[in-house]
Amino acid sequence: MKVSSTRNNRYSPYSGVVVNTDRDVDLVLDFLNTVDVELATDILGDPIGWSRWLADRGLGDEDMVHVRAVRDGLRAVVGGAPAPAPPPVPVRVELVDAAPTLVAAEVTGAVLAAASRLVVLGEWARMKICPADACQWTFFDRSRNRSRTWCSMRVCGNREKARTWRERAKVVD
Repeated sequence: MKVSSTRNNRYSPYSGVVVNTDRDVDLVLDFLNTVDVELATDILGDPIGWSRWLADRGLGDEDMVHVRAVRDGLRAVVGGAPAPAPPPVPVRVELVDAAPTLVAAEVTGAVLAAASRLVVLGEWARMKICPADACQWTFFDRSRNRSRTWCSMRVCGNREKARTWRERAKVVD
């Protein structure tokens, strides 16, 4: 297990182990963004797309109601809303490179194990949802001071700043 977080964490059970959070971040983001508000698409509603998504990540399928509940609950938590009680999720602890690691073969267990590692490493607060009403994309704030607001400054940030400028210009006229 390669673990290297240069951030100052007050406590990490991975002391002496270099932890690479990129895989966890990618899995959680990919899972949360299976719904696209802007394009009005939901991979969970497309059996072929969902099967491809799982195969690309080497994960097993689960009951779709369960998968949807986990995704919606995690999106609520990232957005700052209280999450509903989560359904039970099968995970197990294995020793990987001499470190206890949460692992799961099914999608919800793998995603929640990745999210748990991000919490333990102090990286969960960097998960954010774009505030643009037409977007709602989940992103990972990699900025040094954790101040990123938009999923993309070129798209959502620019669009929202232009909108607020137009609103201010109307008030002046």
